[in-house]
Amino acid sequence: MINIDSIERGIVLDHIKAGNSMTVYKLLNLGSLNCSVAIIKNVKSNKTGRKDIIKIDERIDINLDVLGYIDPNITVNIIENGKTVEKRHLQLPKQIVNVVTCKNPRCITSVEQEIDHIFRLADEEKQTYRCIYCEHEHKK
Repeated sequence: MINIDSIERGIVLDHIKAGNSMTVYKLLNLGSLNCSVAIIKNVKSNKTGRKDIIKIDERIDINLDVLGYIDPNITVNIIENGKTVEKRHLQLPKQIVNVVTCKNPRCITSVEQEIDHIFRLADEEKQTYRCIYCEHEHKK
């Protein structure tokens, strides 16, 4: 049996699709934190069969749009004094900024390096986004 200590104050990202925890870790830049970050992979789940969990031993600002884009089923649990004080449920964000890059070689973002890569949700059911500059489609 694996033992991961509970946290007194911090954040628990729960219900991450099994195998996606490292993507979350990288996109949220959790490697740059000066606190403990535990990644628990392939945990049994009654809801989904298997899931990943990330425990962050500090309260930090998390980009909920990035999380919602990666997996809108992730639950963000805010922990205070060892207890969950808030649960945030995510959804696909209407817009994402600098999460993915436009692959269209003729897009202005290919030429102008300082321009933000902005995509708007075009089709929620298909999880399709479009570049706001060139309308290039990006599927998750």
